[in-house]
Amino acid sequence: MTGVGRRGILKGGGAGLAALGAAAATAGALVSAREAAAQSAEDSLLRTVLDRGKVIVGSGSTNAPWHFEDEGGNLVGMDITMARILAQGLFDDPDAVEFVQQDPAARIPNITTGKVDIVIQFMTVTAARAQLVNFTRPYYVEGIALLTRPDAERKSFDELMAGGSDTKVSILQNVDAERNVHLVLPESEVLLIDTQANVVQALDSNRVDAAAVDLSTVRWMVKRTPDRYYDSGKRWFSMLYAAALRQGDLDWLHYVNTTFDAAIFGHENALFDAAFVDYFGEEIPARQTGFPPI
Repeated sequence: MTGVGRRGILKGGGAGLAALGAAAATAGALVSAREAAAQSAEDSLLRTVLDRGKVIVGSGSTNAPWHFEDEGGNLVGMDITMARILAQGLFDDPDAVEFVQQDPAARIPNITTGKVDIVIQFMTVTAARAQLVNFTRPYYVEGIALLTRPDAERKSFDELMAGGSDTKVSILQNVDAERNVHLVLPESEVLLIDTQANVVQALDSNRVDAAAVDLSTVRWMVKRTPDRYYDSGKRWFSMLYAAALRQGDLDWLHYVNTTFDAAIFGHENALFDAAFVDYFGEEIPARQTGFPPI
């Protein structure tokens, strides 16, 4: 190619790309979502969902800030928002969702039997579970955090650490609970408690200096009652939350992943960003253009 040719391409490149983009947009407008889905495998759930006109989502209703009923009896929460993001992408209607309220133990059975199209229910990604279901891209990184009181002698992590063996921490009883606390507060006294509610109650009654609970719980409780609870600033032990789909349907998996990517990293982020503020009290940082970390 001659230098003149290259200059000609560079000079007209912007207009050419714009024209190509406009043409592509026009062509895309002539094809409906249902017609486009016909390119997927005949047995793909994507076709079924689009023909049905709603997506059936397995979730819960009793675990704020993930899925719970508000004062008006409406199902809300971060998991519920992710379901509405999916419905928005499928039908341009965030309300085109049928929720199946289920116990956490039913998450995998309801996927594998086809009772629901997708499970969005604070489900931790593990290698063992991935043998049974397809996980989507993660939409939250959960962890352990230390909930304290704003009026306490030891409310920040540095103050808890300085307390040494005098620092008391409550945590839900399980085989690794004490070890997990001692990873960050090696000298602390650990109280193993039977329920999550009692873990927090131990803090309320000043039996402990901190309650080791999920990071999302700390964010939610501090946002709702900042005069009563405080975030010590320590978080550790990362766990991925993702939606789960039935195995063997890559068209459906790729579609859900694409919708979540656009909401989390792209420009279709209004619902995701608003939910993060509503349920975690934190604003999503502005997306960086160019080569963002995805």
